[in-house]
This record gives sequence, structure tokens and C-alpha cells, in this order.
Amino acid sequence: MTAISESDAMALQVTDVTKHYDSGFTLDDVTFDLPKGYIMGLIGPNGAGKSTLIKLILNMIHRDAGSIHVLGLDNIANEELVKEQLGVVFDFSYMHELWQVKNIERIVAPLYPSWDGGCYRKYLDTFGLGDAQNGKKHIKDLSRGMQMKLMLAIALSHDAKLLILDEPTSGLDVLARDELMDILHAYIEDGEHSVLFSTHITADLERAADFITYITDGRLYYTGPKDEFEESFRLIKGGPDELAQLPADVVLGSHTYATGFDALVRSDRLDAVASVVSGLVVESASIDDIIRLTNAHDSNRDLSGR
Repeated sequence: MTAISESDAMALQVTDVTKHYDSGFTLDDVTFDLPKGYIMGLIGPNGAGKSTLIKLILNMIHRDAGSIHVLGLDNIANEELVKEQLGVVFDFSYMHELWQVKNIERIVAPLYPSWDGGCYRKYLDTFGLGDAQNGKKHIKDLSRGMQMKLMLAIALSHDAKLLILDEPTSGLDVLARDELMDILHAYIEDGEHSVLFSTHITADLERAADFITYITDGRLYYTGPKDEFEESFRLIKGGPDELAQLPADVVLGSHTYATGFDALVRSDRLDAVASVVSGLVVESASIDDIIRLTNAHDSNRDLSGR
């Protein structure tokens, strides 16, 4: 039996990737792996570097250092082969606004050797775009949500092994988002398909993501299993005067208000908190809490321990 190499088991490998901008922003030395057959959520506040990272993976902009491999292939040296294996949905439409929906397949199918027209039409029907009335519409006449669904139908119809989705649910209502999560789970079931999606809607991550990669201010703060990410932190709540009593090196971020405070601490540092202040309320920290509080002040702490 032939052993499976680490690269063969990975849908995406981002290694020491750096990108400098003249504005001063830098995506700095980012490394993470997405195994085949899993869904990874890419999270962080606005301006953290998520879109830069996606553009680097797609070779839309050139990196200054590091390497990126998609399905074991270098994304620059093997760009054409890599892009045949990718399905991409941005948070904006890449289609010409005067294209008619009924003509989209004729335009995009020749770009993909593995195009499946039956699959495409099935997704159009699923997303409510398959009827004659919608077929006559131009791209500019579709709502943002319908444009997103059309891009998803394209991305899912050429046997792409890796889906890269940038805010895929931002234009969808709750029912359509729920439907998309079901589609993504079905998509990865065979263990050969994978998903990287950037989103601000953390409820979608709670349901769908197996892994989380969290970047902020251009730096990697965490990459790994979603459950471990959530279990690594606790939310501490207390009275107005109690925050100042907590050791500064324990608090990863905090928010104060008139009647008290919220503070984020590592789960393994709870004893240090309890030894100083008793009677504090300890709660599980949501993904939103972690993002909110690690960006509440300039801590620049690396939550992954790197």
C-alpha cells in the first residue's frame, strides 16, 4: 500500500505567506493547512487581511514571501491546473451586469473541462433561478442574494475540489443560509472536497466549520479545530472595580460599561483569576466574543501560542 504524503492529504497549504502594501499594512508570515474533506472558517475583523489572503491564494496579487499549495500544486507554477480545481464566490459579482442569466452557462462552461450542465441546472432550480422569468433577467436586475446564488451554482457545477467563499452568506436570508450549509456538508462528504470560507456571520461557522483560522491586523492568531478554539477561552464578568484587580497578563481583552466589564481569558488561566478575585461570573466565550475582545485593545497577543 502506498503511503499518503502530508501534501496529498491537504486541500490547501499556506506557508509563511507575507504581503506588504505601500499603505503600511502587512499580512505577516501566515501559515495554516486545510485537510481534504473539511470546512475551514476564515475569520477576523474588517481590515484584518482576509481578502488579501484569498487574493493571494487565487494569485490575483503577488506575495512577497512564502508558498501556497492547492491540492499539492504550487498556485503560481501550476496556476491553470489549480484554478480548474477551484470554485470561487466573492462578496461581489464578477459577472458583467448586462449578461442574461439564461446565457451564463454558455459563457462559463468552456472555462471548465469538468463542467456538468445537469448539476448546474439543478442548482439553478434549487436557488430559484431556473424559471423562464429569471432566465431573461440581466445580472444587474438580480438582487445581491440572487447574484450570490448564481455564483454558487457556477462554483458547484464543475467538480471543483476546493471551494473558496468570501462572505458567501452576506446577501442571503436565514433560510437560504441554512440551505447553503446543507449543500456544503454534502459537498465534503466524500472526503475529497473542501471549503475555505470567510464570513462575519459566526452562526454559520458554529454550524458548518470544522476548523478556524483567525487573523487580525495581518497576523495569525489561531488556526486549528473550531471546538478547541472555543474551549480555549472563557468570558469573565464582574463589577466596575474588579477588572483592575485582575493580572494584566491574564486578560486578553476587555470591555467596560457602567455596571461592570467583560474580559476574555484563557481557560487554563482561570485559577490565576480566581486566586485574585472571587465571585466572578465565568461563561463560555462565543466566536463573536473572542473576535470582539481580542480586538478591544492593542494586546498584539498571538492566541495560537506561535
